[in-house]
Amino acid sequence: MSISIIIDTCVFISALRSRRGASFKILSLIGDAKFNFHLSVALVLEYEAVAKRMSQETGLTDSDIEDLIDYMCAIGKCRQVHFLWRPSLKDPSDDFVLELAVESECDYIVTHNIRDFTGIEKFKVKAITPQEFLQMIGGIS
Repeated sequence: MSISIIIDTCVFISALRSRRGASFKILSLIGDAKFNFHLSVALVLEYEAVAKRMSQETGLTDSDIEDLIDYMCAIGKCRQVHFLWRPSLKDPSDDFVLELAVESECDYIVTHNIRDFTGIEKFKVKAITPQEFLQMIGGIS
């Protein structure tokens, strides 16, 4: 059985900004049998909005960003969230990520902002960094 994750927006953007870090490695492993990842309309829209705002910094065109997101939608497991657990987190803008993780019965939310997800263990989800995730799946060489 493979591990199920949510890739937080900060990890997605970090991967676009640098090809050297753990975030980029995770995106490059999408489709690998070691893990699967889940998406929702809200998460995809956030990926797109933030990536397009930062396009000058990343050097990607809107078309490049749309192509990457289309690929992620084709490979990822798209889910509809039918319930809301709000408010659960100190930053309400992160609640939809937790809701997706609960709906998807994910094991982990992969994020750089671990403190933003304090207390999610009660939902049987754990927040881990990209580096921790790669170490866990054996993705760091």
